[in-house]
Amino acid sequence: MNYVGTRGFAGDKTFAGALLDGLAPDGGLYVPAEWPTPGFDLSGDYGTLTQNLLTLFGVDVLGADAVKAAAERTRAAFLRDGEVPLTQLADNLWMLELWHGPTLAFKDMAMQMMAPLTDAALKQRNETLTLVTATSGDTGAAAVRAFAGSERVRLVVFHPLGRVSPVQRLQMTTVQADNVLNVGVEGDFDDCQAIVKALLGDQSLKQNGLISSVNSINWGRLLGQVPYYLAAAAASGADKPDFVVPTGNFGDAFAGWVARRIGGNVGKLHAAVNQNDALNQAINEGRYIRRQAVESASVSMDVQAPSNFERLVYEASGRNAATTKALFDTFNATGAVTLSPELQAALKAEVTASTVNEAQTAEAIAHAYKAYGQVICPHTAVSLSAALERGLDHPQIVLSTAHAAKFPDFVTKALGFAPKVPDAIQALYGQPEKITELKNDRVAALDLVKGFAAA
Repeated sequence: MNYVGTRGFAGDKTFAGALLDGLAPDGGLYVPAEWPTPGFDLSGDYGTLTQNLLTLFGVDVLGADAVKAAAERTRAAFLRDGEVPLTQLADNLWMLELWHGPTLAFKDMAMQMMAPLTDAALKQRNETLTLVTATSGDTGAAAVRAFAGSERVRLVVFHPLGRVSPVQRLQMTTVQADNVLNVGVEGDFDDCQAIVKALLGDQSLKQNGLISSVNSINWGRLLGQVPYYLAAAAASGADKPDFVVPTGNFGDAFAGWVARRIGGNVGKLHAAVNQNDALNQAINEGRYIRRQAVESASVSMDVQAPSNFERLVYEASGRNAATTKALFDTFNATGAVTLSPELQAALKAEVTASTVNEAQTAEAIAHAYKAYGQVICPHTAVSLSAALERGLDHPQIVLSTAHAAKFPDFVTKALGFAPKVPDAIQALYGQPEKITELKNDRVAALDLVKGFAAA
């Protein structure tokens, strides 16, 4: 399978190249040159399903053993007591628990997959790689756990200083691995993401070796999230259930779009955003504006410039690279762009969206416990609130993306009692931390990464 870029890149690029590049040479995001048609059951055993999907998207260029290892690691991170972790809450309403991996967040499925695939690609080329990633909490923790100790990968994680939960911070900073650098940036997630994109495009850094990202701008990261949509839809027994996705960088929601695009039993996709609602405004109002992110309880969704929106624009515009490039060139230059009525309508036909505020988030946490006996995190609560607002006249699956104990203060306030703390979280407290604090300065970030990559 060949991969192309959303802004016009059409070179010869296999999955291995897209994985190690992160961004396309023209600054766009990689997508398959053509969407494949599966010739296998999309509702089978999770490990087999994942292995078949990876092969379908050309991952087998890395060898059958790499595909099998990646599928097994995602299977191990996903299942609950050997079964798809889907809980029915009410008629036409299910919750899919995506937090049974090592860091208790949905990012584990994709990250656990990416690590063996990246190692296989580097071994094939006899190369080493510097990975840089921006995180609002869970991506960084999952990446650190997946790549710590790798002999061929040096990982740099940028997070907004003081704007991730204490548990998320500890999951990153207590890992004592020489190949990991944790950086706290004086800014928000969008500042961290801008630093990463600048680093990926810096030619002087590329001269020192391969550099890529494990954010959901990386196609390999996103691909690891496709199987659980197919598995959940099958496990529900419903015909074309809708999926309500708590949305930050829009990668998880776009993975659902991919599952539907290749013929999965997936109905409508609804992106539930918090008060950082640039995506909702773009889809419902036709105006895409980058504002300063506001801190919320659902910290992993505090994003005002979701990178994967570009993939959706590319697809909704009929894969028009010129339109996509012009739109995001304008957005990057000015911070605001008005969508044409035709493009807005096309986007809304692919994905719907709504905003859930802080009060509604707290109410949804209380409702989940009172009505269903479930203790949920703020991100899951955003999704649940949006699903209930949409009504239960059609099957809906709410994505639960993190364990509630990762956000104890807000959950405790909403419920009147603290969520039970798993042993994996309890063990973090009191451990020494490694963190480098940094001004929101791209030049300083470049110097820092150069020094770390060369060490």
